[in-house]
Amino acid sequence: MHHMKKTIACLLMAFIFLNGIAQTTVSEMLCENMINPIGIGEKKPRFTWKINATAPSTIQTAYELIVRKGKQKVWNTGKVVSAQSVFVEFEGLALEPDTKYNWQVRVWDNHGNTSAWSVQSTFQTAFFDSSSWQAKWIGIGFEEDKKNRPAQYFRNNINIKKDVLQATAYITSQGMYEASINGSKIGNGYLTPGWTSYKKRLQYQVYDVASYLKKGNNTLGAVLGNGWFRGTLGWSNNVDIYGKELGLLMQVNVVYADGTKEVFTTDENWKSSYGAILSNEIYHGEEIDARKDQTNWNLPIFNATNWKPVKILNSGYKHLIATENELITSHEKIQPIKIFTTPKGERVLDFGQNLVGWVKIKVKGNSGDSIIIKHAEVLDKFGNFYIDNMRSARTTAKYILSGKNTEEFEPHFTFFGFRYIMVEGSITEIKPEDFTAIVLHSNMNPSGSFSSSDPLVNQLQQNIQWGQKGNFLDVPTDCPQRDERLGWTGDAQVFSRTAAFNYNVHNFFNKWLKDLEADQLQNGSVPFVIPNVLGAGASGSAGWADVATIAPWNMYLVYGDKKVLENQYASMKAWVGFMEQNAKNDLWNKGFHFGDWLFYRPFDDNDGRAAVTDKYMIAQCFYANSIQLLINAAKVLDKNEDVSFYTDRLKNVKDAYVKEYMTSTGRLVSGTQTAYVLALQFDMLPENLRQSAADRLVENITSYNTHLSTGFLGTPYLCEVLTKFGKVDVAYKLLMQKTFPSWLYPVKMGATTIWERWGGMHPDSTFEPASMNSFNHYAYGAIGDWMYRAVVGIDNEEGSVGYKKIRIKPYIIDTLTNASASLETYFGRVSNSWKINGKQIVMETSIPANTSAVIYYPSQHEISVNGKKEISEAGIKFLRIENGYSVYEVGSGAYRFEGNR
Repeated sequence: MHHMKKTIACLLMAFIFLNGIAQTTVSEMLCENMINPIGIGEKKPRFTWKINATAPSTIQTAYELIVRKGKQKVWNTGKVVSAQSVFVEFEGLALEPDTKYNWQVRVWDNHGNTSAWSVQSTFQTAFFDSSSWQAKWIGIGFEEDKKNRPAQYFRNNINIKKDVLQATAYITSQGMYEASINGSKIGNGYLTPGWTSYKKRLQYQVYDVASYLKKGNNTLGAVLGNGWFRGTLGWSNNVDIYGKELGLLMQVNVVYADGTKEVFTTDENWKSSYGAILSNEIYHGEEIDARKDQTNWNLPIFNATNWKPVKILNSGYKHLIATENELITSHEKIQPIKIFTTPKGERVLDFGQNLVGWVKIKVKGNSGDSIIIKHAEVLDKFGNFYIDNMRSARTTAKYILSGKNTEEFEPHFTFFGFRYIMVEGSITEIKPEDFTAIVLHSNMNPSGSFSSSDPLVNQLQQNIQWGQKGNFLDVPTDCPQRDERLGWTGDAQVFSRTAAFNYNVHNFFNKWLKDLEADQLQNGSVPFVIPNVLGAGASGSAGWADVATIAPWNMYLVYGDKKVLENQYASMKAWVGFMEQNAKNDLWNKGFHFGDWLFYRPFDDNDGRAAVTDKYMIAQCFYANSIQLLINAAKVLDKNEDVSFYTDRLKNVKDAYVKEYMTSTGRLVSGTQTAYVLALQFDMLPENLRQSAADRLVENITSYNTHLSTGFLGTPYLCEVLTKFGKVDVAYKLLMQKTFPSWLYPVKMGATTIWERWGGMHPDSTFEPASMNSFNHYAYGAIGDWMYRAVVGIDNEEGSVGYKKIRIKPYIIDTLTNASASLETYFGRVSNSWKINGKQIVMETSIPANTSAVIYYPSQHEISVNGKKEISEAGIKFLRIENGYSVYEVGSGAYRFEGNR
């Protein structure tokens, strides 16, 4: 009988397998967090894959990974008994530079399934050191027009003698470049080579150009603009920050079908000239005169006898690195929603969304006709075009027509932040369909979504995402429109966790944090902006410089990548060291600090309602927090001496805070929301006084008629602290508050992005001072983190990172009747949604394969799981009742909870 049962079971298993009922497959193969990347600078890249399983509670029990160069195996792991499916590091034969590899993986799971081999994925290495570079740096060989600094054009013809098997272009520049082969733009990136700490780290890009080349004559071409390298940046005409001369470096490595190789490079044979782009500046825009276009200049048929020889530059290769993050690419294409004339008589188009990029136009006219486009975020109270808040940035695109047929124009080496454009010039007929706004941002993969029953909260989420898109152009900027657009550290710090929900910013922050370390001062101080263009004196502000510890830790929490901590550990420790050096008796109370930037302060403040928080009190909180994060990182990296040393230091720093800033009853020297929020978030107070401090925080909020008064540093943690101390109802009231100051006030005022100030536009449509009033500034969007982790409840379980063990714990109040969110992790999609149906709460949760979760379902009455009152599924385990939640442990799969409130 026993054997018969076994035979039936085996037949059943075979039937299931053949009919594909319980299947495990592998997909979304990543190398260095990218799909089929070209130009990997890592000698030991890391591999990640997602497991798709039809059976619930699936865990990978083993994997086998093979890497090949052509048909030769360079790494075969054999069957490795491990659940690891993220960041498996290459350990095969040494990889060669400029070489294409393919790889495959298969997995075994805990249900006895073996997946098929995955489809072949590829990666191509970049150059590992200077020795691979044969190209020479070139610059123009004629006297530059130093006043206008027009774009510079370069070309050379090359001869391809045989059929091409593989062709790879390596390109970088001093300034921005746009390169082409036979007139076709190479790649889909814009504003290349991006912005880094150029003197130490200049990125080159790597492109597959086999399809661009043909047998016979081909033309390599490039145009250079000023960009970040030598354009105006910061204030007071700050130019030539990284150098005075633009330069081009380009190398095309060709492998022919017969296996022979040839290399084509920038060298003495290239020629240079000017062309249609008469001027270009990030802040000021671009001027293009189509009459000056040298038709076909980048095609083989062009006669370049009038072009000048190039000059060889001595720029070197030591600072060159492969590109580490995603390039800036174009995204949405948006048509104007209306065209109108303002009371002042201006012709204005409204795109309906404050965005970053530029406008592509189609236009017909006579030779010498012009069209001038100016960019604005808002209209003034009277409905006129408003650009005072752009300050000295001219933000203008000017196009002069050649008169040949219909002409198309768009800029190349600038970008604008705008919702509205004003059209001037001699072209009088304006058709909305001839204007298309092109959205530009770093090509990060979207990873998170959030929605709720409240349309204003949903618009807030949209504004957070658009704020991120507009300010994540290769570096995390404060704003994208005025004469600034710099990598402000404070803004990046407060927004980093929210950013990592909405998009995969793993490579984006990895790269930027390396620039932070490159620009960090010898004494450990961190500049206000990264890359640093403001000088050594602009550094060391609490809450700004702490991005050096906060962002690496946030990236570790979200992505589970230890390498971020390894890369940044010396930088983290150096920043803490700077604070140690500047503290006396463990109290850091000197130096310049921005404080709780842009906190609430009413006009004509007679009775002291402005929420001023002592700056040194804030500094002490961030000092403690950075030490704590350094201890956390030291634990992960097994640096036990540092753990021990800094644990003692942390106690002393907190004691110094209590002694200096707290009375014996637990009152704080500054009684502001920010003071209490930071003290509670960073565990500065003795445990027996924390709850009463949370009560004082609520009293303060109530005294402002349930409004926040926090600035940049207090805002991110406000709702989190309230939730932690059992005041989630107050947190919800703050989220839902519709009058100034609040998150929803700008939404009510028609905002489509997050504003720099709580009240950038007043209820009567007048403005805050134009000297500092951006309408696209993501810092206050940091509330998103609380919306995702508390309202919907998607988070890491305590002690876990990278969502290997997930916690689902929503805080539900009648303010919203439903909310849902999803997050693409390296394991797959996590999602949760809840809905209040009268007396019932329905919650649906999805957990990806190779992970587990602890689910807190907010009810303990009449509960059914997946339609059953009794738990019968193997992968679900009831743990306990806790504070009104029923707590379950589950494996991967989909779960539906229903119960009474």
